[in-house]
Amino acid sequence: MASALARAKRTCCLSSAAATMAIRRTFASVSVGSDIVSAAPNVALQKARTWDEGVSSNFSTMPVKEIFQGKKVVIFGLPGAYTGVCSTQHVPSYKNNIEKFKAKGIDSVICVSVNDPYVMNGWAEKLQAKEAIEFYGDFDGTFHKSLELDLDLSAALLGHRSQRWSAYVDDGKIKAFNVEKVPSEFKVSGGEVILGQI
Repeated sequence: MASALARAKRTCCLSSAAATMAIRRTFASVSVGSDIVSAAPNVALQKARTWDEGVSSNFSTMPVKEIFQGKKVVIFGLPGAYTGVCSTQHVPSYKNNIEKFKAKGIDSVICVSVNDPYVMNGWAEKLQAKEAIEFYGDFDGTFHKSLELDLDLSAALLGHRSQRWSAYVDDGKIKAFNVEKVPSEFKVSGGEVILGQI
């Protein structure tokens, strides 16, 4: 509590731009200008797939470097597959704007969550979004922990998950970055917002 008050006191004495950065830093270890690959070195995600596809690929993973290097990527993270806001608002805001992202030169739109790739696959199919969006599991939360975007949602029986966030990344460099104040909100991380930041 004392440290939170000290942070708040320091923030109120900063310029508004610096204060905004200070607030963002309490949410994540990355910000606009950061290299997302350097922030998550040696981290890999698991592309959504069926169990049989997992077996046939020897449970392969995709290094974060390969996802972002030399590409323009929009990525959004959310607390969990099959949950309310994630299913009814967050994913649809990207799925419904996929042609607009393509028109802006985006190579891929990615959804990532602290779930296994099999759950992500089933959810993507249920949302009929797998053709538009690439879904990845962060099964043990390593990616989100590396970016300090992890969140304990045990009170909602979800365990350790991800905050709700979005980013526009060009060749690994974060060009736009948004984190919701609380994971139940959907104000700054939607597809329409990030489209306006590209």
